[in-house]
Amino acid sequence: MPAATHLSRRERQIMDILYRLGSATAAEIRENLPDAPSYSAVRSLLRILEDKGHLRHQYDGPRYVFTPIVSRPAAQKSALRQMVRTFFDGSATQAVAALLDMSARDLSDDELEQLGKLVEQAKREGK
Repeated sequence: MPAATHLSRRERQIMDILYRLGSATAAEIRENLPDAPSYSAVRSLLRILEDKGHLRHQYDGPRYVFTPIVSRPAAQKSALRQMVRTFFDGSATQAVAALLDMSARDLSDDELEQLGKLVEQAKREGK
C-alpha cells in the first residue's frame, strides 16, 4: 500500500479531490484545486502520484481519467498507522489520548458513547 506520509500538500489535495469525485481528468482536478497551479504542473503531480502507486489512469478518447488505486478507508488506515508510528512511538493509546485531549469538549454524548462501544468491542475481539 502506498505510504500516505510521502505525499506533498498538493498531492494530498489531489487525492482528496479524486476521493470526493471518484475519478477526474487533469482539467477537472485543476478546477477543484485552491490556488491551482498550471495545467502542466497538475499533470506532473498526477504522473508523480501514479508513479508512487496512489492512482491510475484510463483513456477516455483523447483524455486521461484518473482514479485512486486504494480505497479511502484503506488509505486512512495506512496514514493513521504511519502517524502513530512516527509521532506516538507506535502507541495507539497515546494517539487516542491526544485525539481526546484535542476534541474532548467538542464530542457529543452520543459520540462519547460510540467511542466507549468501540473500546468494548476491541476488548472482546482482543481476547
